[in-house]
Amino acid sequence: MKMSRKNCWMVHALACAVIGFPWHAAHAEDAAKQDAPRPQVHGVDVSSIDRTVKPGDDFFQYANGAWIKRVKIPSDRGAMDMSTALVELSDKRTADLIAEIAKNGTAAGEKSRKIADLFNSYMDEAGIERKGLTPLRPRLNAIAAIHNKSELARALGETLRADVDALNNTNFHTENLFGLWVAPSFNDSEHYTAYLMQGGLQLPDREYYLSDSAAMRDVRAKYHTHVATILRLAGFSDTDSRATRIIELEHAIAEKHISLAEDDDIHKANNTWTQADFAAKAPGLEWDEYFRGAGLNQQASFIVWQPTAFVAESALVSSTALETWKDWLAFHLIEAYTGGLPKAFIDENFAFYGKLLSGTPEQRPRWKRGVSVVNFYLGDAVGELYVKRYFPPEAKAQAEAMVANIVAAFRKRIDALTWMNPATKAEAQAKLDTLYVGVGYGESWHDYSGYEVKADDIFGNLWRGDLFEYHRQVARLGAPIDRKEWTMTPQTVNAVNLPLQNALSFPAAILQPPFFDPQAPAAVNYGSIGGTIGHEISHTFDSEGSAFDSKGRVRNWWTPEDLAHFQAANAKLVEQYDGYKPFPDLALNGKQTLAENIADVAGIAAAYDGYKASLAGQPGPVQDGLTDDQQFFLAYTQSWSEKVRDAALRQQVMTDTHSPGQYRGLAVRNIDAWYAAFDVKPGEKLYLAPGDRVRIW
Repeated sequence: MKMSRKNCWMVHALACAVIGFPWHAAHAEDAAKQDAPRPQVHGVDVSSIDRTVKPGDDFFQYANGAWIKRVKIPSDRGAMDMSTALVELSDKRTADLIAEIAKNGTAAGEKSRKIADLFNSYMDEAGIERKGLTPLRPRLNAIAAIHNKSELARALGETLRADVDALNNTNFHTENLFGLWVAPSFNDSEHYTAYLMQGGLQLPDREYYLSDSAAMRDVRAKYHTHVATILRLAGFSDTDSRATRIIELEHAIAEKHISLAEDDDIHKANNTWTQADFAAKAPGLEWDEYFRGAGLNQQASFIVWQPTAFVAESALVSSTALETWKDWLAFHLIEAYTGGLPKAFIDENFAFYGKLLSGTPEQRPRWKRGVSVVNFYLGDAVGELYVKRYFPPEAKAQAEAMVANIVAAFRKRIDALTWMNPATKAEAQAKLDTLYVGVGYGESWHDYSGYEVKADDIFGNLWRGDLFEYHRQVARLGAPIDRKEWTMTPQTVNAVNLPLQNALSFPAAILQPPFFDPQAPAAVNYGSIGGTIGHEISHTFDSEGSAFDSKGRVRNWWTPEDLAHFQAANAKLVEQYDGYKPFPDLALNGKQTLAENIADVAGIAAAYDGYKASLAGQPGPVQDGLTDDQQFFLAYTQSWSEKVRDAALRQQVMTDTHSPGQYRGLAVRNIDAWYAAFDVKPGEKLYLAPGDRVRIW
């Protein structure tokens, strides 16, 4: 994911809403003020600094140590970080809008009615309990009625959903057998094409099945209990044996999955297969039936992201017993739609994914989960109302000015590179020339007229919502692309780089204190939101983004010498992050997090240059005894402040392409100005000799 801020892993439409993963939570407004990770100050939060720590030994602890000591992680979260209060505020505002819509009835129009009906259907706990498994039963019966592998292929095709997004959301796999992503083609940047990605796993990542660590062995044992419990709640017999077979199948799939570290290689992912190629290259699954079930039998070709996984999973369809596949389908169906089922399913789901995997003691209240559901299925409808009320034109103009300044700083940095050939520089500048930056909200809104929402049918609303999005995406195949399209809602506290569109998006919800505060010194804003802006711009030139040209095509625009230099710098950064070890048995994977680490290092450098340019030669102001450079670097590292439960941190290290915040905040050790600002000297733990500092852009 090109997102610079942690958000809820998109494992499925309802996973975030049902489970309450650590990076997404809502609170009432008063509670948000009480739980805010930092006091409301217009500048660096000096009360969070731990002055017993030398900046050169542990700058993250120096910047945030006092805050870490005093903050308590609420029982319904796996972590607290600087974005928590903003996420809570955004969700509270969304909840207020929903309540207002519900109070006003249907007078506000179709979009508002759907928002109210979807929320109310999720909140109708009595109705959900009364219906029990009745809404799910026809789907389970259809699975039970599968008689042969041909019907199985058709049923597997019917599960295909638009639930993966490799480059915008770093979501490379799905719980379904395979996942569909509709995006501009690697090879024809003017039209949308179909990307297919690996799937089949219910646990967060292949390593949960394959790792031999004690922690993962314990997870697998408890996963068996969870699978059996879910099947028992659904009325299945012989649940222990069924659970064993399901997990054995998932383990066999995991053995063939491509790792996160490998998934970022665009060139390995660029594999065009025609319909006929699937049967020839990946025998076992009856592909004609699969594509017929998916409604894609007329699609001429696909880009297959992980070919080896497709070959292996197709073979498993042939070699694994039909009854095992039917049990796998049933279990995955129940897991996917737990949010529309009785409380016993939700509680069991949270006990495993929330308490065990994320270490979160308490589930979020239902209304908070309901807000997540509405944001997922009707996000743009809510967003349109959100920006009218909460994002004034003045805020948009201020943020756009800062973006322009940092883009200009990046342009100067490219011009100043001594190692880059003029031809390569020209290509890099062309990417900046055509870069589209969206601030606050998109230039158009999704049309939800084809999405049927009923006030008393949460299961149907979830099912129809997933199908509606799938059909919306399929309908775009072959159509001209919209380079200004957004993949986030305005009420999302995040930011994103869209490499196939050569575009950036900065939603309204992140463009407010503490990340962006018009009353704060410029050094603080440039260090905080400026670091995020620089990060997203830098993604245009990271290990992944550098594979695309100014039109979003996969094309090598580097000279061999420049590419070799770039790759050597990348290797140094991989080595640097490989050295960070949050647990005795688990280190960061520098290759897995490379793209994000490049963007952090290059982004802070560009933001610093942008800040200095904004001074127009004048000295920066001192505040709270801190020089402007000290304020800049402290604001940057405070923007990554976090306190995380061990289970949640372990999950992030294993499944996320971003480094944990404590290590992102240490990107400053690659910036020369940081050493001067805090008098960091040889012998201190974070000191890097000038030749060892990673300088990429």
